[in-house]
Amino acid sequence: MKSLVAFFEIPATDFDRTITFYESLFGVKLEQMDCGHEKMAFFPAEDGICPGAISWSSEFSFKPSAQGVLVSLNHESISYAIPVIEKNGGEILIPKTKIEADNRGYFCVFMDCEGNRVGLYSNK
Repeated sequence: MKSLVAFFEIPATDFDRTITFYESLFGVKLEQMDCGHEKMAFFPAEDGICPGAISWSSEFSFKPSAQGVLVSLNHESISYAIPVIEKNGGEILIPKTKIEADNRGYFCVFMDCEGNRVGLYSNK
């Protein structure tokens, strides 16, 4: 079965700050594209497919929200990620928590620097 996530977009009001937040958190470089009324910064491809992007637009409704869809991203180590999140203007909403199902690892939920609620999953 294919992954059920086709693509995700994380809205931003401060595009550059949000890029810095996620590049710091995951230790990656996001590829930016400026389309005039819309800007996107793409996460690195996985198996040749880009999983998602940071999105900003002067015309479309890309507004950060704590009440919107919860996207959960994989991370090597939640213990490492938590101080990076806090250092870059994020806030931990649910601390690192063991998932009760067998072999599922851990999760946490945080508010990013733009006010989006985002989850992390890790096997460690």
